Amino acid sequence: MTNYVACLKYGNKYSAKYVNKLYNMVRANLTIDYEFVCFTDCKKGLNKNIRVEPLPKIEGVHGWWYKPMFFNPNLSIRGTVLFLDLDMIIFRNIDCLFTYNPGKFCIIRDFNRSIIKQFPKFNSSVFRLDTGDQSHVYNEFMKEPTKISRRFLGDQDWIYHTVKKNFEYWPEEWIQSYKWEMRKRPRLDTSQPKGERDFVVNDNPVIHNDTKIAVFHGDPNPHNCKDPWVQQNWR
Repeated sequence: MTNYVACLKYGNKYSAKYVNKLYNMVRANLTIDYEFVCFTDCKKGLNKNIRVEPLPKIEGVHGWWYKPMFFNPNLSIRGTVLFLDLDMIIFRNIDCLFTYNPGKFCIIRDFNRSIIKQFPKFNSSVFRLDTGDQSHVYNEFMKEPTKISRRFLGDQDWIYHTVKKNFEYWPEEWIQSYKWEMRKRPRLDTSQPKGERDFVVNDNPVIHNDTKIAVFHGDPNPHNCKDPWVQQNWR
């Protein structure tokens, strides 16, 4: 079965630089055979070695609401798909994300786990599935995508709502929230608008021995974060 690392770039929220850096980090930290694929509405500026798949135009669907597409049983890539968000730093080997519980849909336990132990919901920054698995996530979404995208706060809430069994959470140490777990919720500089904020005080994270990926949900984005560790590893 073919292994794929897939990402999503929609609109202008993240530049082609984010895709290219993700490609570089995966290439440096994944040793098994795989193909890197970007699903996007604009391929301008992407590394020529990245396979590009066009996003279908779906009325009322924007941004992260394209993620249910990866549950499409007729997806253009067929095999084991590891989905990665763009706003992350991969800094250790991630072979385990393909070998862990093969055949099972795997996803992050929501980062509110840092406050409430065993928090049950999902964070969809990193998930893995075999093509066609949990296909009801896509099939049900496509019946009324506009209504669902208005009812739920985000794609991960919809995925959590529809996936009821045959899934596993990733081990929590492997994939960590940069600001909530690795930096322990430092204050943000709220004098800057959202999307441009950094921490009030820059510092280095505390990194667990088993952590491989730092996820930058919300502010700051990697390109805005002045922490020395971020500047050294986001490349």
